[in-house]
Formats: sequence, structure tokens, C-alpha cells
Amino acid sequence: MPATHDIALPPSGQLTLGVIADTHGTPHADAARLLAAEHPDVVLHAGDVGDAACLAPFAAIAPLIVVRGNIDRDDENWADSIVIRVISEGAAALVIVLTHIAVYGSRLRHEVHRDARNLGGDLVVCGHSHVPLVARDRGVAVFNPGSCGPRRFALPITVGLIDIGPDGVGFRHLDCTTGERWRPRA
Repeated sequence: MPATHDIALPPSGQLTLGVIADTHGTPHADAARLLAAEHPDVVLHAGDVGDAACLAPFAAIAPLIVVRGNIDRDDENWADSIVIRVISEGAAALVIVLTHIAVYGSRLRHEVHRDARNLGGDLVVCGHSHVPLVARDRGVAVFNPGSCGPRRFALPITVGLIDIGPDGVGFRHLDCTTGERWRPRA
């Protein structure tokens, strides 16, 4: 059973989660600044931290929740996955499964989908591919912030945001090199 972390929905009914992944020890110089400007309530790191010292600028923004990626050492006290429950009026309004490796393309791996469903997960937040992604697969939403670490191939360098409010859940990516909202090319 994965560790569970509860986050109370503020009285405003609005909650913003900053999401990063695949820092590989050297996050983009503007990644923390871009996230801080969005005033997230919590920052999630979806694995492949690399050097744990690179987490300090993100931990200074808001409470930081981290899972282990495939390059991370076992001696760090990070779980392989964490269930995050957004609590409103005493009940889980949204259940997020934070893990590192979760998708093949835009589809959830079979075992990740099964585990998310068994845990009551509404949303899987992952990293690993370095590809920014918002998708839905078999009733479960999927969000990958992309990588804010060293560029891989021609992929963008991005951070993500999850906005939770009375109107539902919204997803955004910010391009670390331009500071603008990132969208896939048509």
C-alpha cells in the first residue's frame, strides 16, 4: 500500500499544485522562479530527482512531495508512489496517484491503471518520458509535467500546474525557456 498524504482544500475552494519531474540534478535555471510566480500551495516531484540538493529551491516555494524515479538512489527516503488525497469537507474530493513510470505513449500501463483504480485514483501524475502530457485513459486522468531538467532530444523543458477549484480540475504547462504557457504544436 503506497504512502498517503492529505492536502486540505483551502476555504477559498482553490488549490494549485506545482508539478515537476526529471530534474536529473540540474533543473532549468528558471523552473523554480516560474513555479513560484504561480504561488502553488504544494509542489509535487514525479521522480528522477538526481542530486537531492536540487530540491531546495522548490521546497522553498511550498511543501514538497517527492517520489523516487528510476535514477534515484534507494537511500533517499522517497516512496515509489504516493496517494495524495485532496480533502474537502472531511472527504476526498480528488485522489491523485503520484508515481514516476506510468505511461506508454498516452496510455497508462496496465499495472498503473489497475493500482489507480484500486486506490480510488482520479488522476495519475507521472514523469519519466520527459513529454508534457494531459490525457484520459479508461476513466483515469493522466498528467505529466514534462522535464524541467536537461533537454532530451527536441523535447521542451517544462513545469506543470494543476488547478483545482469549484469548476473542476485544470492542467497547464509552462515552457522554462520562454516563460510562456506551453502547448503542443498542431
